[in-house]
Amino acid sequence: MPLPRKRSLRWVVVGLCLILFALLGGAPVLAEPPARMGPQVVDSAGALSNADADRVRAAVEALYDEHRVRLWVNYVHSFAGLSPQDWAARTSALSGFGDRDLLLAVAVDDGAYAFDGTLPPEVTDDELDSLLIDSVEPELRAKNWAQAGIVTAQGLGSAISGSGLSWGLLAFIALGVLLAAAALILWSRKRRSNRDKAELTAARGIDPTDPKALASLSLPTLHALSRERLVEIDDAIRTSTEELALATDEFGATAVTPFRTALDKARAAAAKAFAIRQQLDDAIPETPDQQRAMLLELLATAGTADRELDSQVAAFDEMRNLLIDAPGRLDALTRDIVDLTARLPASQAELARLESAYPATVIAPIADNVRMAGERITFAEHNIDAARAALTHPAGQQGPAVAAIRGAEGAIGQARTLLDAVDTAESNIAAARDGLAPALDELRADIATATGLAEFGGEELSAAVGLARDALTRAAASAEADPLGAFHDAVNADTALDQAIANATDRQLAAADLQRRLDRALSDATARIDAASSFIATRRGGVDAEARTRLSEAQRHLEQARAAAQPAQALGEAQLAADLGGKALELAQASVRAYETRRPATGGGQAGAVLGGILLNSMLRGSMRGGGGRGMGGGGFQPGSFGGSSGSRRVSRGGRF
Repeated sequence: MPLPRKRSLRWVVVGLCLILFALLGGAPVLAEPPARMGPQVVDSAGALSNADADRVRAAVEALYDEHRVRLWVNYVHSFAGLSPQDWAARTSALSGFGDRDLLLAVAVDDGAYAFDGTLPPEVTDDELDSLLIDSVEPELRAKNWAQAGIVTAQGLGSAISGSGLSWGLLAFIALGVLLAAAALILWSRKRRSNRDKAELTAARGIDPTDPKALASLSLPTLHALSRERLVEIDDAIRTSTEELALATDEFGATAVTPFRTALDKARAAAAKAFAIRQQLDDAIPETPDQQRAMLLELLATAGTADRELDSQVAAFDEMRNLLIDAPGRLDALTRDIVDLTARLPASQAELARLESAYPATVIAPIADNVRMAGERITFAEHNIDAARAALTHPAGQQGPAVAAIRGAEGAIGQARTLLDAVDTAESNIAAARDGLAPALDELRADIATATGLAEFGGEELSAAVGLARDALTRAAASAEADPLGAFHDAVNADTALDQAIANATDRQLAAADLQRRLDRALSDATARIDAASSFIATRRGGVDAEARTRLSEAQRHLEQARAAAQPAQALGEAQLAADLGGKALELAQASVRAYETRRPATGGGQAGAVLGGILLNSMLRGSMRGGGGRGMGGGGFQPGSFGGSSGSRRVSRGGRF
């Protein structure tokens, strides 16, 4: 029996639609809504072979056996139009998953996945993100469906247990790292030493007044170069001083005025450079930037001193043209040698007497003076002979005589200084012995004064008192045997103690005034913080985070002010607390005004309760805790309760791959 025309037409239309759908997109994608999971590995999409399914099950079972964490893996065709996170969250809820259940859901046709559940405490969010992005997603993109589930289970296990390495292997690796590090350190030090030496060699040729060139040097090179420059300029100043003294005797003070001026300027510059070096070497550390700036200044200052001397060299040499009266000068030097040679026996006898009368430490500075004076005399004699020989040469060839005469003059001057030190040693020792008793009496009096200032002296006064007492002890033991040393120690100790006493006295006078100012500052800070705290507490529903932050900081600084050991530090903290407390009140008032402008007027006392924080907006807090309904306040508000704003570590990740 033929079909009715209407039904026949319907089947034709259905057939055409199926043909058209097949031409446009093929078979329909099967959408699978969220549902309760049975086994831990579900493959409704047919993405796994039997062997693959066994491998995934073995991985999730191993994760449970080792860490008691259940990983559920679900392969479906599609997430049924839901977002990956929503599909996974609903499946977890329908499956009754708890805190130790995690779900990896993969929609193979959608090209999407989701990971849902509460992370174990051992796994951080960063570790999870790294696992999903770096390990799972690449396997999904390559359609390695089984491997994606396996690496998820293994990655979670590794994150929970930390490194999978044994302690023995870790120790072996650590030993290897230490040995490699030691070798690298030794190699680096050797390389750095060679580099520093090469840099220092090149740095010696840099103009010390060129800051740009000096700034390119490393900090260690700048330190080494500064020490070399200080030694060089100090030697130059000492030599120039001796030369100037000789020139003054010969030509008079007026004639050498330009050279004395240059020498004085060089001394001042050198003193400044040495002061900078002392500051760098003291116990107070400087930052690398501060060191660099100070070293550049030191080198420039030393360079200035050097140039001051160099600028007068030509004029000085011209003035001291020793060839003009060389024979007469040599005769005078010969007479000086005769006089000094005659002094040697007496000075030697005096030195022997001093050696028998005093310990070696007392005469150590002059113990070699007589011998060294004899050496200088011999050197001067050789130079005089060399000068006389040079003067026999034709004119124009007598230049060596100048250096020989200068050498002889310098040697004779040093020989005289060496013998004078021996001959005056006894008088210096006697002066020290006579001055020792008064110096010790003054030191004892200063110690007594310092005892009454101990509260204000701090470490400086305590150290100075310790040095003074040590000096007294040493003086009692060595006053007769080493009066010079005892006198020196007493004078130095008393100088330091006097300075410490003066500083402590100033602090004593300032302490009372500081305490008064601190008391006022604490009262001010407390009042301002109390006012801000009270305002915020009764209007917290309308006060934003900025005002609360300022108040919290104000309270913190007030606590630090009360706990501070030093009044000066406490005063600074109290002043800062007061400023922050005032700022907190200003911000809170502005926040409440803005809140009241935005809020519509309501009847009853509900508006005041919300502003005061008595009723909380359930959309902002109550709903986070699973609360529902309108609450006793109505309008989406609930009374506050104990607890934080939230506390779950539940995560939801997912997306396309």
